[in-house]
Amino acid sequence: MGPQSDGCPRFFLLLTVMVVALIALMDGCAIPQVPSRIVYEDPVNFVRLETDKTVLPEWPQGHFSHPAPLGKEVMRTVLSGLRIQEHRILPQQWIQGVAPIVPAFDEEEVEWLSEQLAEGLAQARYNERVTFYLSEPLTFFRRMVTSGGLYVRGNELHILLGNWKIVYGIPAYGMIYDRRYPMRPTAAKGFDLLFEPAEAIIPQHSSLLDDLVANTKDELVIDLSKLAVSPKTGSGGPTSSPSLNLN
Repeated sequence: MGPQSDGCPRFFLLLTVMVVALIALMDGCAIPQVPSRIVYEDPVNFVRLETDKTVLPEWPQGHFSHPAPLGKEVMRTVLSGLRIQEHRILPQQWIQGVAPIVPAFDEEEVEWLSEQLAEGLAQARYNERVTFYLSEPLTFFRRMVTSGGLYVRGNELHILLGNWKIVYGIPAYGMIYDRRYPMRPTAAKGFDLLFEPAEAIIPQHSSLLDDLVANTKDELVIDLSKLAVSPKTGSGGPTSSPSLNLN
């Protein structure tokens, strides 16, 4: 009886060790949280303020110019001027031609985002970026996502589009990256981000590799002094999100 009774405690001890190890492994694989503050959020859309860890308190030259009271009209002008063009390298252009240029946002998205992004910039701290996430449910496990972020430094408005009308399938294991990292692409980028008027764009340097994989034109730097509308204090009150995205 002695050897048999000794086996039970050993079995439960081994089981306990395995459970603890499994919990530790799952904790290690968890998606890290991004420090953020919510400006607006509903089940499918959000605008929030995310802390940028690369902005150091002891180096004021690298601080964002936040809070930035650009106002809704400036944001509407910026969003209305953003354009998307499918990225095609030369061999693709020879076969398919040059891709058409289309607006990045429709009128409803421009109206809603201009309000919420202006509010976010007015609330942002020196080390916070304003990020946004728009989604349209397609099925229970798939949705179409447009997301990105922006910040102001001096007279420059930096805009990065992480995703544009990307169809995102929620993984079976439930790790949802698209909502946690709105400025990161969920798939290989296949678009260029443009702006009209083009003279307001501040050119950025890029490598040949960036040109080939379409990483050069997903971020724009816009000279605010060259816009037809001037920044104003205040951004108006809250509005509801685009109705087409609330289905």
